[in-house]
Amino acid sequence: MDSDPQAQRDAATAAAARPASGAAERPASGAAVGGADVAPVAALAHDVATAVERVIVGKREQIRLVLVALLAEGHVLLDDVPGVAKTLLVRTLAAALGLRFVRVQCTPDLLPADVTGSEVFDQRDAAFEFRPGPIFANLVLADEVNRATPRTQSSFLEAMEERQVTVEGTTHALPRPFLVLATQNPVELKGTFPLPEAQLDRFLLRLRMGYPSRDEETTMLGRFRADDPLATVRPVAGVDELLEAQAAVREVHVAAPVEGYVVDLARATREADDVALGASPRAALALMRAAQAAAALAGRDYVIPDDVAALAVPVLAHRLLLSRDAAAERRRPDDVVEGLLAAVAAPVESPAG
Repeated sequence: MDSDPQAQRDAATAAAARPASGAAERPASGAAVGGADVAPVAALAHDVATAVERVIVGKREQIRLVLVALLAEGHVLLDDVPGVAKTLLVRTLAAALGLRFVRVQCTPDLLPADVTGSEVFDQRDAAFEFRPGPIFANLVLADEVNRATPRTQSSFLEAMEERQVTVEGTTHALPRPFLVLATQNPVELKGTFPLPEAQLDRFLLRLRMGYPSRDEETTMLGRFRADDPLATVRPVAGVDELLEAQAAVREVHVAAPVEGYVVDLARATREADDVALGASPRAALALMRAAQAAAALAGRDYVIPDDVAALAVPVLAHRLLLSRDAAAERRRPDDVVEGLLAAVAAPVESPAG
């Protein structure tokens, strides 16, 4: 028998508020915490994740990471082979949040104006009128983004960083919330254009879906046998609730020792022998913001070192350019970041700072 939805929400919020095993306890009363009200954030995330999991089978961690990016106002690169529900995850998330969703199918003949929009001459008024492109949505799926030419890929850069586009000298603000989720196939290279470092640096995190287990794949077959469960997904939150949650995440407290840990990890990538190009200062800021979102999802209004460590690989690895020797040895950026996590000391001070 189904339990009361409000009771489920309250139970989930209470569970999220309990520190994980080994995590630092909440600072004592009067500590210098941010005072952010994160209970609604955790409740919203629980409701959205529950709705998405009615369609997506066995990808709870990937769903959590996408919610981290959404709450941190960052973009996501879904880097995996075809057929593992990358696009379906994005479509389901948009349906659960009631956001305006647009899919841009990237191909070599796609032009920048096909993304940003263009000035069109209106014969009735004898004047040019701006026609917005698909980038003017809340949730933009850039499907197979590495199939677009470098010129078209560059049309996403201003939008992803400044939340605006400039066409014919006029700047147009994008709606909020705004999130780009791009997919790419890492094993198919024919007819593709690798993303430049400047564009990779604009993605808050990269994640892989992975293949489901045998039981998960069996469940998926049964779930999709008769109908598409995506058609049954209804919004569980709106734009205003999401904007309030994003504002609350920005207020999550980050103590000075934890900030120092973020900086030390970023600097360590620049000094590593296996790395030719390390993480940028923007990467350090991305890691801190992602950790704030992860803390809020866990029901805490302060960040602990475990939040930072858990997000270091998805936030930092795709930004690293390995040295020739490391590439020849087929080392992965993920391995480099894991090694740095073991080498860089995490703070042991109270999260209250």
